[in-house]
Amino acid sequence: MREAVRDYLKQLQDQICKDLEVADDKGKFKEDLWEHETGGGGRSRVISKGRVIEKGGVNYSEVSGKVTDSLKSLLKLSGDQEYFATGVSIVLHPENPYVPIIHMNVRYFELSDGQCWFGGGTDLTPHYVEPKQAKLFHERMKAACDASAPEFYPAFKKWADEYFYIRHRHEARGIGGIFYDYLRPNQVIPQTGTTHNREELFQFMQNVGNAFSPVYMEMIQHNHSKAYTSEEKKWQLIRRGRYAEFNLVWDRGTRFGLESNGRIESILMSLPPQANWEYNLEPKEGTREYETLQYLRSPIDWIE
Repeated sequence: MREAVRDYLKQLQDQICKDLEVADDKGKFKEDLWEHETGGGGRSRVISKGRVIEKGGVNYSEVSGKVTDSLKSLLKLSGDQEYFATGVSIVLHPENPYVPIIHMNVRYFELSDGQCWFGGGTDLTPHYVEPKQAKLFHERMKAACDASAPEFYPAFKKWADEYFYIRHRHEARGIGGIFYDYLRPNQVIPQTGTTHNREELFQFMQNVGNAFSPVYMEMIQHNHSKAYTSEEKKWQLIRRGRYAEFNLVWDRGTRFGLESNGRIESILMSLPPQANWEYNLEPKEGTREYETLQYLRSPIDWIE
C-alpha cells in the first residue's frame, strides 16, 4: 500500500502542475527537491506571478522517522514507534479577486505497529461568495464522495464546516468543502458509522485527488478575465489576511509540519504573497463585501 499510495501521489502532483500551467499560460512551476533529516523528503513546486495564479504551491512529501514526544502528544500515541507519512498539499492564491483561493490535501500515515490512516479534503475560499459557484463546487465534492460511499459527503461536509472555521473571528474561512482524518481500515468511522478496507479508502483518496483539476479549471475559466477595481483588490488582501490567520493559528497540517521538523518553506507555502489587516473593518450593509461576510457566519447547505 505504501508504494501504491506514493506512486499515485507523485502522478497526481505531476498532473495537477501540468493542468495549472496550461490554464495559467504564463507561470511555470519551480521545483525544489529536499530531504528530511530523519528520512525521506519531497518535491516542492511553487508557481508565482502568473497570468492567473499570483502564488501557489503543489507539494509532494514522504517523510519517515521516530515518533517524537511532541508528535505522540499531537497524535495521542504511546510507546516508541516509527512513522511514515506521505501526501500532496495544494494552496493557490489567484491574481483576480473573482477567482477563489483553493486548498487540497490528501495524505496517508503509517506506524511501525501496523496502524495506518488516511486523511485529507479540499475547500474553497472565495473572496466574494457567489452562490452558483459554491453550489457547483459542493456538487463536485459530493460526486467524489458518492463514488465511494453516500454517507461520506454529509459527514465530511459537516467536518469541513467545523474545521475550516476561524474561531477568534467567529466566521468560516470560506464556503467549506470536505474534510476527513484518521480514516482507519476496517474500523468504524464515527462520523459515518461505516467501515471500509484499505483499498476502499485508497480509492476514496484518488476520488478526492482526481476531482481537483476539473473543478478548479472551471473556476478559472469563468472568472480569471473579469474586470476588477482597486477596492476589490483591497478586499482580496483582507480576505487573504483571514486565510493566513487560520493557517498559522488553527491548521493541523501546519502544526504537524512544525512538530515533525518539516521543511519550513514547504510548510508555509500556503501563505499568500501579500495580505492586509485593517483595524475594526466593518463593510457597509448592502455591499458585496458585507454580503460575503453574512455567508460566512454559519454553515450553509449549498446543495438543496
